[in-house]
Amino acid sequence: MGSFSIWHWLVVLAVVVLIFGTKKLRNIGSDLGGAIRSFKQSMKEDDEKAKQEQAAGEETKPLSQSGRVIDAEVTAREKKKA
Repeated sequence: MGSFSIWHWLVVLAVVVLIFGTKKLRNIGSDLGGAIRSFKQSMKEDDEKAKQEQAAGEETKPLSQSGRVIDAEVTAREKKKA
């Protein structure tokens, strides 16, 4: 009931190769590798797109929202209070 020995894994591997064949296993491996590669590429593209959107958002953000105070805004607010 312990962990499997190397001989157990070799028998399982031999059975899998007999059932599926080496060509089909090679195709499965390449398909899986392609899917992982595509997933990584799409994640990288999403990160780049988010960085571009963030940079574009900072460029178009009004100065009053960026934490800076503009003199015209201060005078306009002071006039409203008076």
